[in-house]
Amino acid sequence: MKRVFKKQGYSLFWVVLISLWLKTYIAYKTSFEIDIDNWIQEFILFINPVSFLLLTLGGNLFLKENRRKAYLLIMSFFITFVLFANLVFFRFFNDFLTIPVLFQTSNMNDLGSSVHELINPSDLLYFADILFLMLLLKYKPKTLHESRYNPQDRKFFLLMALGVTFFNLALAEAARPELLTRTFDREILVKNIGTYHYHLYDAILQTKSSAQRALADGSELSEIENYVRANQKEVNDELYGLAKGKNVILISLESTQSFVINKTVNGEEITPFLNQFIKDSYYFNNFYHQTGQGKTSDSEFIIENSLYPLGRGAVFFTHAQNEYKATPEILTEKGYYTASLHANNKSFWNRDIMYDSLGYQRFYDSDEYKVSEGNSINWGLNDKSFFKQSISHLKRMPEPFYAKFITLTNHFPFTLKEEDRTLEPYDSNSKTLNQYFPTVRYTDEALEQFIGDLKRNRLYEDSIFVLYGDHYGISENHNSAMSQFLGKELTPFESIQLQRVPLIIHVPGQKGKTISTVSGQIDVRPTLLHLLGIENDDYIEFGKDLFSEEKLEFTVLRDSSFITKDYLYTMDTCYEKNTGAATAKDSCEKYLEKAKQELDYSDKIIYGDLLRFYEQP
Repeated sequence: MKRVFKKQGYSLFWVVLISLWLKTYIAYKTSFEIDIDNWIQEFILFINPVSFLLLTLGGNLFLKENRRKAYLLIMSFFITFVLFANLVFFRFFNDFLTIPVLFQTSNMNDLGSSVHELINPSDLLYFADILFLMLLLKYKPKTLHESRYNPQDRKFFLLMALGVTFFNLALAEAARPELLTRTFDREILVKNIGTYHYHLYDAILQTKSSAQRALADGSELSEIENYVRANQKEVNDELYGLAKGKNVILISLESTQSFVINKTVNGEEITPFLNQFIKDSYYFNNFYHQTGQGKTSDSEFIIENSLYPLGRGAVFFTHAQNEYKATPEILTEKGYYTASLHANNKSFWNRDIMYDSLGYQRFYDSDEYKVSEGNSINWGLNDKSFFKQSISHLKRMPEPFYAKFITLTNHFPFTLKEEDRTLEPYDSNSKTLNQYFPTVRYTDEALEQFIGDLKRNRLYEDSIFVLYGDHYGISENHNSAMSQFLGKELTPFESIQLQRVPLIIHVPGQKGKTISTVSGQIDVRPTLLHLLGIENDDYIEFGKDLFSEEKLEFTVLRDSSFITKDYLYTMDTCYEKNTGAATAKDSCEKYLEKAKQELDYSDKIIYGDLLRFYEQP
């Protein structure tokens, strides 16, 4: 033991290892905002990078002496880049990278403004040690050295590295039993096994999920089908077929959360049009987004399939070739013309491929719109021009039609031209939150213009409107500013409450009603089909008709948090809804298995492409 450490004392190996170890821990504490409950968790967090670094950097022991320095510098840069990529990703998504996300390369061309906003000049300090070592090796080569190693040294080093790895895993498993089964909770995995081992584990999961389709057979579907049938509820007969034969206009409200509804900034309403529109609509004020890493594409997937998204990556990328029975396909069979309208690159989120699998007849992408610098904001064509130009597309569609609109302006980093701003920014320590309110207002104005244009073109009366928020816009990284706006501390309980997004169902001529039933995006499809007078008993779906008096008030989020009428469960803590206070975990116990079971069943359907075996009765 003394011999190995003596040979490596003051060597480049130990300098690189300690440098990477410290910068990883610094990132944990300053950028990833990982919750620590006790000193044991802090100790695990501190040591978890070491075992990976020992194993990886230790590869230099098996190289020729003249290649060791280059190997250590290259590995230092690569590991630092992985850390940096996670850091940037976390700043917006509050999540860690997965292999499926890395495959979403077709999105990268459109991410320029968002990535630029997320990178800080101080981030370059993460690479400063590498530059320093390169200069030191060039101008003071004798300062750092590497020695020769015999087989005994290598054997001892390998045993030491494995010993540290198993020690880390043993501590982590003791602190968090069944740790490696919690694949949905990447923060817990990173906190216990470290960023780098998490990525290795993610690679194993990717290999496993890739094999599931090849090994799947129809027998796996029977259990899921029985579960779905056993949980069906009686529908609301009074509203069945209320919108039969009407056009369907489905609008995805980019990054819109419920906390902006009926609220003011600088003394002005944030969403004056929606506030009025809600009064003549069915408004669900306890409705949650259930998206994962796929964000907008996940919301599309949930809304149209009544299945949960994946815990890793986006279904639109990883399983675009699967067999689905989505809303567009169902409505096409019922005589509807189905189209999606989104003034973005058709390959973004792999929509050009996925829409075929969902059964769309037409995709109006950016090529179908006149896009110029004058009518573009932030990510592309502004919402007002998008809706204005879409009217001509709608007028040419055969009726009845199912048309989905995906808005774009209210997208991170929430930038607007001065002349387009009618609401002044908020004043807080978060530039993101400050700019968010004016872009929400812009989309609100675009919706008002759109509804007016539909009325003038006689497309309003014969349509049903479904407007929904696709995912959060303000992440937990801005909790301080959000606390200022909301006037209360943002606990884990409040953070889950902020995952509420608007759901507005508007049927011209119907009186408005606010419905407080706990619900989620997964409930939209069965609700819509019910209003259209389409029986959905024969479809495998996890959502329930929101108008059913028998609907269980239960919504599970992709991270396995869930909400019921009386309780909210997140981060292994059960909270009372009325008080927001933590209560005995037993109160949430009966829903824990249901939440896990539904996510698992949905994952099996997607990973195994099980719907290809489903024969509709």
